[in-house]
Amino acid sequence: MKFNILHRVRNKIKVDKTSNISIGKNFKMTGCKVVMKGDNNSLIFGDDIRLRNLLIEVIGENCSITVGSGSTIGEGSYISAREQNISLIIGERCGFSRNVKIMTSDGHPIYKDGVRINEAKSITIEDDVWVADNVIILKGVTIGSGSVVGINSTVVKNIPKESVAVGNPAKVVKENITWQDKF
Repeated sequence: MKFNILHRVRNKIKVDKTSNISIGKNFKMTGCKVVMKGDNNSLIFGDDIRLRNLLIEVIGENCSITVGSGSTIGEGSYISAREQNISLIIGERCGFSRNVKIMTSDGHPIYKDGVRINEAKSITIEDDVWVADNVIILKGVTIGSGSVVGINSTVVKNIPKESVAVGNPAKVVKENITWQDKF
């Protein structure tokens, strides 16, 4: 995908030749950095996406990040899909506040008796999820649709749909909830 001159000026974008970026309609990206290294990686943005001052990394082989239509990701956030055959999926109409960190990998391998003990794992964040300030979402989790993750939480296990999870590690404190993107 070729970026227009406005995207190049306001953002830093480094993409290897074998990687692909797909952008939907009404896409706004300001002050972002995108790094794509490796083979056959992809970055897919739906329609009506808003991104502000964040770092997106897709590094490895056959890795992908998908951001669903109507989603917003706030300042200081870091979204990373690394290693091999890893996906990070953010559903439609998700709202991520400031300084959200989402990582499919620990960033470096750790071995015990010659066997790797910290493999990278995919992450799925379903539709209509709200993630508050300073949340960390670690590898291998699924956050169910309609859920809310509270401020300063660290998500290390799956969160069922329509739940509120808070804490470090995040624990479900309410179920069968709804939320609105209205102030």
